Amino acid sequence: MASLPSTSARLPMSRERVLRAAMLLADRDGIESLTMRKLARELGVEAMTLYYYVARKDDILDGIADLVASQIEVPSGGADWKAAARQRAISAHDALVRHPWASMLWVSRRALGPGRLRYMDAGLRGLQDAGFTRELTERAFHAVENHIVGFTLQEMSFAIETEEVTEGGAAFLRDLPADEYPYLAEHVAQHLEGPGHLNEGDFEFALDLILDGIERIVDGA
Repeated sequence: MASLPSTSARLPMSRERVLRAAMLLADRDGIESLTMRKLARELGVEAMTLYYYVARKDDILDGIADLVASQIEVPSGGADWKAAARQRAISAHDALVRHPWASMLWVSRRALGPGRLRYMDAGLRGLQDAGFTRELTERAFHAVENHIVGFTLQEMSFAIETEEVTEGGAAFLRDLPADEYPYLAEHVAQHLEGPGHLNEGDFEFALDLILDGIERIVDGA
């Protein structure tokens, strides 16, 4: 885990420094730990000093969500739409997994910074440059985005609550009348026997199903 900036470093204070310290604090201790007072303490300043660089805590949340977006690899123009969409989606998923708090901010924050705007515009551009209609562009874009964020939200939820989920699944299976619901019982047992609710490669498996489906629509147009 990356360490927070040293308070003895005496680096010039800036909005970027504040936001990067906030992101590291959220990574280390969870997003619920992020308060103006604690962030100021980590930076070695008074809490009121932060307000020269950020308007309020909401501004920090918007800012760190955008920092995560800036870490996403956006393919350059001219790439095959399917390969580009796949690369962009995997990079986005990886960025959100590195910052387990980020996917919830993506669905709850309305302000969009330059990182998010760049990420979204590149995704739309790749589809339209490939000749997608406006309607198909909208549907394909949201199908991929919903998979990225929805999958990651579920993945992070189960990763954080692994023991609780395992215990709950075992209790559910004990109480489930397996003779009445045999397929569900087998499904739950499979999760309990395996590495968890989601397995490595599941994100790409579902992503490829989505992209293959979009490709069939394009080829049939």
